[in-house]
Amino acid sequence: MRRDRLLRALRGEPVDRRPIWLMRQAGRHLPGYRALRAAHPILELARTPELAAEVTLEPVRRYDVDAGVVFADITLPFAGLGIDFSIDPGTGPVVPRPLRRREDVERLQSFAARRDVPYVGRAIERFLELEADRPIIGFAGAPFTLASYLVEGRASRELTETKRMIYAEPATFDRLIDHLTEATIDYLQMQADAGAAALQLFDTWAGAVSRATFERHLLEPIRRIFDALRPRGRPTIYFSTGSSHLLDLLARSGADALGVDGREPLHAVRQRVGPRLALQGNLEPAALLAGPEALRREARTVLDELPGGDGHVFNLGHGVLPETDPQRVQELVDLVHGVPVHSP
Repeated sequence: MRRDRLLRALRGEPVDRRPIWLMRQAGRHLPGYRALRAAHPILELARTPELAAEVTLEPVRRYDVDAGVVFADITLPFAGLGIDFSIDPGTGPVVPRPLRRREDVERLQSFAARRDVPYVGRAIERFLELEADRPIIGFAGAPFTLASYLVEGRASRELTETKRMIYAEPATFDRLIDHLTEATIDYLQMQADAGAAALQLFDTWAGAVSRATFERHLLEPIRRIFDALRPRGRPTIYFSTGSSHLLDLLARSGADALGVDGREPLHAVRQRVGPRLALQGNLEPAALLAGPEALRREARTVLDELPGGDGHVFNLGHGVLPETDPQRVQELVDLVHGVPVHSP
């Protein structure tokens, strides 16, 4: 693999250029993806390795980003857990029978990634057959974010039922998190064994809980995941949103890098988490909806927050928006690759 700057940056090693990849870079803003989605439902795309690999490859070929990220959905393991679910194009995952009681949690099936989601591993392998120059990133949803969909039944910013379970039935909540933690470990280990060179844990809703709740119920399961992955030798990333109040706790997660949303400047994050962790982020996705001059200004602001480039992977603070013009993405990738780094 000749293009290893992403892996080097995640490990805090010198790089020739600051690496860049974008969350949801393989998605709704690209014409190839839209054409495939017109013919195939999203779960069919994700469960067909050849199609998933093609979606993964489109932004790599188009933009010269430094990694692919396997096309999947964080809910794919639900079927292996015995959960009936669907994905609504407008609202996201839908679970018709949410888990609200202890007996609901106890009915969850044992998850085995190679049996239940083998197509994700095959999509990674197919990508590597077609792209030998750069790595592919594997990913999974973090236990809390997965639990929120299972308990709420759909996306919810308030997480009313999830928080009710945390406070009213903490043992039930912990049992659910434990079950999802074991499934996530197996899922990410399988992706590493298939050839994923880096692994990211998405915790979209972690910022919705208090410090006390995060430390009491969620930090140790996250540490278990990263501890279990460490023997695979793949650099790991923990990404969450709205979690500035948790930064010192996230620094203890065991990940090699923290993905940061656009709410907190990277230099301030660096001061709070220390020099060891690599940082990933954190351009506001809407900056890609502006013109070239505004995009350059905002991107340079992010770059200048860590001027040496050490231990920094450029990304967005969240995913590429569907309305994004691919030309803006190309301009961003060219800009980031064109800025010199000063690693020792």
